[in-house]
Amino acid sequence: MGTAVYYEQRAREYDEWYLGLGLFASRNPPGWEREVARVIELVSELPAARTLDVACGTGFLTRHLRGTTVGLDQSPAMAAVARSRVPMVLVGDALRLPVGDKAFDRVLTGHFYGHLPPDERAAFLAEVRRVAAELVVIDTAMRPGVEPAQWVDRTLNDGSRHRIYKRYLTSTQLAEELAGEVLLETPSFVAARVKWS
Repeated sequence: MGTAVYYEQRAREYDEWYLGLGLFASRNPPGWEREVARVIELVSELPAARTLDVACGTGFLTRHLRGTTVGLDQSPAMAAVARSRVPMVLVGDALRLPVGDKAFDRVLTGHFYGHLPPDERAAFLAEVRRVAAELVVIDTAMRPGVEPAQWVDRTLNDGSRHRIYKRYLTSTQLAEELAGEVLLETPSFVAARVKWS
């Protein structure tokens, strides 16, 4: 899968996006730092719980979770970076989570859900329901002039180009897809939560 290769190669430079460095120094919109701070605040204010952060990437957000936290990423390179921030990080497939039924109270995922085509979205949501009673999704907000779902070309610092699937969502759309509630909406980020009984 092209997206998996892209994120494996992007691991060392991934945080440049959050921090507005490198190629993102001129790409991120005004107020970006405040928006990232709001996302971090949202994550840090979630009640302490046994949380699995699926597609945790470098652990940039994972490290702000309270309670027992486990990160999981398909990319060994991402997981290696995350291990410097989070005590327990697994390498595994988000569509076949390598944990037991009801092993966690919550699953959190940031900037992963928006890369899933419909069949993979359904598989992911089924897996999450198997392992936790709550899901929090953080993703990229819909912006004017941007197609809501598209294949986009991404360039890494080494100049390599990668084509990945990406969706952009409104907070209402995300909450409706999850049958949950809106947690956050900024110009760049959306977040929603669903709890199952």
